[in-house]
Amino acid sequence: MSNKHFVNDPVHLLNTALHSAPLTNPSLALDEENKIVYCKPRPESHPGQVAVISGGGAGHEPSFVSFVGDGVLRAAVSGSIFASPSVKQIYSCITRRVDPNSGVLLIVMNYTGDILHFGLASEKAKAAGINVDMVVVADDVGVGREKNGKVGRRGIAGTVLVHKIVGALASSAAGAASLKEASALASLVAANIVSVGSSLAHVHVPGRVVASDGDEEGSLKPDEIEIGMGIHNEQGYKRVKIPELPELVSILLGQLLSKEDKDRNYLEDVEKIEGWMGAITTEVAKQLDSTYSIKPKRIFSGTFMTSLNGNGFSISLLRLVNTGLGKAKSMLGLLDAPHQSLGWSAPVKQETWASKDKQTQSSESDAKEESIPPSGLKLNVNQFCYTLSNALKTLIKAEPEISRYDELVGDGDCGSALKKGAEAILQLISANKISPDAVITVSALAEVVEANMDGTSGAIYSIFLNSLAKALREAGEGEVNLGVWAKASMTALVSLRKYTPAQPGDRTLVDALQPCIISLAEDGDVGKAAEAAREGAESTRGMKASLGRSVYVGEVGDTPDPGAVGIAVLMEGLAEAV
Repeated sequence: MSNKHFVNDPVHLLNTALHSAPLTNPSLALDEENKIVYCKPRPESHPGQVAVISGGGAGHEPSFVSFVGDGVLRAAVSGSIFASPSVKQIYSCITRRVDPNSGVLLIVMNYTGDILHFGLASEKAKAAGINVDMVVVADDVGVGREKNGKVGRRGIAGTVLVHKIVGALASSAAGAASLKEASALASLVAANIVSVGSSLAHVHVPGRVVASDGDEEGSLKPDEIEIGMGIHNEQGYKRVKIPELPELVSILLGQLLSKEDKDRNYLEDVEKIEGWMGAITTEVAKQLDSTYSIKPKRIFSGTFMTSLNGNGFSISLLRLVNTGLGKAKSMLGLLDAPHQSLGWSAPVKQETWASKDKQTQSSESDAKEESIPPSGLKLNVNQFCYTLSNALKTLIKAEPEISRYDELVGDGDCGSALKKGAEAILQLISANKISPDAVITVSALAEVVEANMDGTSGAIYSIFLNSLAKALREAGEGEVNLGVWAKASMTALVSLRKYTPAQPGDRTLVDALQPCIISLAEDGDVGKAAEAAREGAESTRGMKASLGRSVYVGEVGDTPDPGAVGIAVLMEGLAEAV
């Protein structure tokens, strides 16, 4: 890999790159603090439009910020290089940088951090009464089904086709689309895209010290190319001696279209396809015709999603299927629809330059405190605080045990993360900030957990609590009782499954959480629910992990999953105080 960059400070590089967006497209504005590029509000904008938001780690320019503009994205949120943006950034984008009144659609690539953080922001917004949906794009066939397992295909450059088509629908002058229609179209487009890439070398993140070319671990040899390498240097399908371009294109198209490759064939009835959209060069078009009898309806060749200084390219193919929305809103029609984004390589309108001094989104909302609308569901504050405090103190006491387990099978931070979150909630209780409104209280707990618990466990707990708040809001009015908690917890568990594929047997906290909630719903007994949680945690001893960092650990022996133990301890503390 080459370690040469014009700017070697990754923070400065990202910040200056974001500042360039409104300089090159005056219809845009920048929220510097939250790294959000968004469309300025305009009087002539059509009311009732779904706000389409995307984002992810930086380092893939022009994705995602250069696709912000009328007709594509309303906003994009940027993380650091190759790192997901935070929940705070995403939530701020949903609530402050777009008009959420007609619904917000989040389009996210299939990476764990992106799904969890965008998912948590989505659940927080729902708990606050905003209509939000999220679609995950997973188009990379570079690694097949068997190796992908439950994680699924990665998201790569085909994602920009979802941005363009759904963004055009959301801004269509032919009639505003509903959030349900926009979400359904995004899912349809995502299901009909396949992509694959290849690279001559790994990319280099500015500011990181690496060995000389060819010496770093896992580097490609000078005469090698990697088929299916991911956009963050993830391992691909295989490495081969660098072939001539026609042979390389043949290999890549084979992965995209060959019916013989059952591990990667995600599109059926290839011979029946009448129209395809592709992104690469003359060689691709020639082989699509000669080998597969496919004549593309559109060919877009250019820079859409990069990987820093990576020396490679990818091919994305989109099968044009009926959207069910009429000819004007066909996939092809929406691809051709006018827009004002630089990433889709079209000029900005002259009138936009003339109106470049119009004010940005009002800053009045920035100064307002975030508030959760009240509900009609009440709780006994004294009883709630006593029970929860006992559970949290039990969890804090168990921190050394949980940390010891995590040091053996993970990165050693599970116990400390749980302790930190528990201590923060105890401080909230000590400050008498527990509301008699059940929804407001659970939302506050979610906020504390999000701010104080790091890592995947923090995101999962926060998503669950935000989903719990939404379910409680829908429970109606009156005193919250055990039955209400149990039913709402079941709903929150279902919501959690949208953001993690974990199931009992995967060696995660779900091994304890799911049986605990099911027991609570069936028996209405906290003691029995705690026993079910402990049994679930104990069942993880010797279990092979399917998700999380434990996947990379060899034999786990008799060590239980630390996250599952945390759930069991918490429930035992609750049961003791009830």
